[in-house]
Amino acid sequence: MAPTQKLPIVYVRGYAGGTAGIDKAVTDPFYGFNLGSTHIRIGPDDEPCFYQFESPLLRLHLDEGYHILVDGGQELYLATHDTIPPDSIWIHRFYDTAATTWDGTPHEFRMETAAQDLHRLIETVREKSGAPRVHLVAHSMGGLVCRCLIQKILPDLGLDPADHVDKLFTYGTPHGGIAFDVGFGVLEKLRDLTGVNGADVFGPERMYAYLTPAKLTDPGGPPQGWDSRAMPDDGPSAFPHARVFCLVGTDPADYDVAHGLSAATVGPRSDGLVQTDDARVPGAHEAYVHRSHSGSYGLVNSEEGYQNLRRFLFGDRRVEAELVGVHLARPAGTVWQAEVRLSVRGLQIVTHERTTAHWCPIQLGDGAQDTAGASPRAGTEAGEADGTTVPLVSTFLCSGLRAADSCALRYALHLRLLSLHRCEGVLSFRDHLEQSADFDDTLVIDVGADPACDVPALSATWNSAIQGPISDYRPAGRVLGDENPAPGVWVSHIALPATAAPILGEDARIRLTVTPWG
Repeated sequence: MAPTQKLPIVYVRGYAGGTAGIDKAVTDPFYGFNLGSTHIRIGPDDEPCFYQFESPLLRLHLDEGYHILVDGGQELYLATHDTIPPDSIWIHRFYDTAATTWDGTPHEFRMETAAQDLHRLIETVREKSGAPRVHLVAHSMGGLVCRCLIQKILPDLGLDPADHVDKLFTYGTPHGGIAFDVGFGVLEKLRDLTGVNGADVFGPERMYAYLTPAKLTDPGGPPQGWDSRAMPDDGPSAFPHARVFCLVGTDPADYDVAHGLSAATVGPRSDGLVQTDDARVPGAHEAYVHRSHSGSYGLVNSEEGYQNLRRFLFGDRRVEAELVGVHLARPAGTVWQAEVRLSVRGLQIVTHERTTAHWCPIQLGDGAQDTAGASPRAGTEAGEADGTTVPLVSTFLCSGLRAADSCALRYALHLRLLSLHRCEGVLSFRDHLEQSADFDDTLVIDVGADPACDVPALSATWNSAIQGPISDYRPAGRVLGDENPAPGVWVSHIALPATAAPILGEDARIRLTVTPWG
């Protein structure tokens, strides 16, 4: 398998607020992509430990050899050099023209203008680097600038967005706008009506205007049921969902903007500014991490964010884990939730984490995808199609990142199932054991790290079957077979421990699907 091609990276920062915030933002030479952190939540008793994360800008330079090219300014560098290396990082400084610190007449920020300027930067970088496309990496509102480019600016020019942008990675972008848990919608209406500090860009009317090509725009505004999170998969503004990754934050407590008022207003199911459901693009890749929108424990300046970014941009395999053939036990008044954590050997962080404590468990039953009547994938077994499928996690493997003393990449998928009981519509705690799971086990997955092999050598064992520490466990040649004869797709099913059968049914199992990436 050939190594992933290095393409230019363009970073687009988030919302800065009014004039004072914009003036502060433009004093940073890299618009925040150079900010690191010195805390991570891995200490005992939930106390933070010292942990130095150098910033995504520096880590991409150190780990992937990306060039940071500045000669009095990146714009000046581009103007004075005929060629640039494709493995280079560029900052879209769209706020500079709206600042008052350059002694000129500031221009009012406008989403469409920022997206048009992004297009010009991309074309300059593509021309001088010879790269066919660029990667876009964006924080918060920056992801909406990127989507305005993809869904409106390029289609209005008659250009295919996929010919210019290779992948889009967003940190805490309000794809669904910004909504509040208080005020019964009044706060949103006041914001959108007054447009204070340009914050109406997070309301449906403005979002519809800058996310819709001119020839498809309804003069009456967004149609009934329009979802700003949706990126079209057909038509002039189509962009492959597989090339989009959304990092979702689940920690509102550490977002200290307005002394915590923002987090209190947006609510607990958020990163402090963006609600978790609004930080997603349906159909795109996603990971949930316990980080806040920004600040000392922010998404951009986190190891969790960087590891997801690095694997998405430069990985060579994609792995999807799903629960299939599920037949939930449904005693009267019982509902089920699943918690999932994904850990990678050698990292001191969890790369994906959906838990009840963070207000983002996977809801079983209503949240599962009914596969009845659908055509099952090649390699599925009889009986699977009449159950349900529950996506657990989608992640990316980098063969070059395995431990030096290991011939395999090791991942741990921690799965917990929890029941909640209702009596006449009200939660009952009579037999409840708080934070105690009805099923709790960890699937230890080893993936052969030879990038030359199209078919991975993969083994998987439940922790409950491992004698002694996981670190001492060796697969001992137990390799899973490929159940899918189609080339380029590897599928295998893994039986669940017997203790899960009374909950999920006898046919339930984990399906792993591995495909080439990059």
